[in-house]
Amino acid sequence: MSEQLRTPSQTSHVRQAAETVKEITERIANSVGQVILGKNNEVRLTILGMLCRGHILLEDIPGVGKTMMAKSLARAVGCTFNRIQFTPDMLPSDITGVSIFNPKTREFEFRPGPIMAQIVLADEINRATPKTQSALLEAMEEAQMTVDGVTYRLSNPFLIMATQNPIEYEGTFPLPEAQLDRFLIRIQMGYPQPQDELNILASQQYQHPIQNLQQVVTLKELLAVQQLIKDVYVAKEVQQYIINLITASRRHSDVYLGSSPRGSLALFRTAQARAAMSGRDFAIPDDVKALAEVTLAHRIIVGPAARLKNITSRAIVQDILQSTPVPGSSVR
Repeated sequence: MSEQLRTPSQTSHVRQAAETVKEITERIANSVGQVILGKNNEVRLTILGMLCRGHILLEDIPGVGKTMMAKSLARAVGCTFNRIQFTPDMLPSDITGVSIFNPKTREFEFRPGPIMAQIVLADEINRATPKTQSALLEAMEEAQMTVDGVTYRLSNPFLIMATQNPIEYEGTFPLPEAQLDRFLIRIQMGYPQPQDELNILASQQYQHPIQNLQQVVTLKELLAVQQLIKDVYVAKEVQQYIINLITASRRHSDVYLGSSPRGSLALFRTAQARAAMSGRDFAIPDDVKALAEVTLAHRIIVGPAARLKNITSRAIVQDILQSTPVPGSSVR
């Protein structure tokens, strides 16, 4: 809704909605933060992805809390949770489910797979073959799956949180561009700071803190917040800034394949969510700049010559941010 077309009552309603989003975000962040210590930014990015109804790729070395992040988030928001451990011998039916013949009824009965949950952890997703990975494409894009010609709607909300360990190249298959593009954001956890790691030791001396994690948000509240962020105002100048960044990613000399239109939609929606999570009813260029790397870097394919120079997609995004003019403060 355009800011110029809003009535005073509509403007007040949207501002109250932004405050509601901020309050619920803080509730979830404080709850998950009891388990994932010292990773406030990563926790908030994960919550942001969930509020945008987008899928999340957690990429980092083993043991830094990727799996625990997904479990903690599911508990905090009261969503059903399933974990899929990807292996090279896994088949697509191991994910989607299979139809089994019942001799009593003489009919085929569908046995749903683990993807039939609200939050699905695709653990070590790059260990499965491309055939198995492709079983997720329809689910990630359309929130449905087709088995034996029958289409089944998935849960609402539906979120896939996938993990992959970048250093374990043996026995892994790189994710295809089509699947990477379906992830809203990619997050790197990183090592904890020494003091945070010391707190981790103390918190897990007797039992894991996730055992005491309670639900802090109802499903109704979560679905309402996911709808509320769509009302956040994004000025034409900020929208044009997003398009300029996307266009620059396609024209950069070190890029073989730039961001798709999904990238511009991802940057637009996450900017709305970040604004609402901050209690604002309008997005600003700083929202776009803060989210450009996590929304665009995994969609950019670095050219062969640039790879030889060890140039990464993240470095390219930072170069684009520095070279693209930021619009003036005319968002209102």
